[in-house]
Amino acid sequence: QVQLVESGGGLGQPGGSLNLSCVASGSIFAFDYMAWYREAPGKRREMVAKITSDGATDYAVAVEGRFTISRSDEKNTVYLQMVSLKPEDTAVYQCNARASTWPEGVIDYWGQGAQVTVSS
Repeated sequence: QVQLVESGGGLGQPGGSLNLSCVASGSIFAFDYMAWYREAPGKRREMVAKITSDGATDYAVAVEGRFTISRSDEKNTVYLQMVSLKPEDTAVYQCNARASTWPEGVIDYWGQGAQVTVSS
């Protein structure tokens, strides 16, 4: 069973920066991709950033240019660097890993979530 453990986040100021890390219990190279999602109160969970096993990235329009996703296969870790924070970035951020397996098919793994609050 794969486990994803997030760390980082917390309280940040508008215009400030915060970082998140997600450590996987196994090799992240085996995953199709890893991603960060967020869910704000009263809103649907949304994909924030995604990175594939070959390093291709994709971002939500709301965070493009402000957030950067990266990975370290050696450390089995995915990172999310957040700068120019806005109050609307406040949410619980969850790490996600997607694996294509046989015969189970696609399996999504989730971390427990890390709170990010942006407030002055």
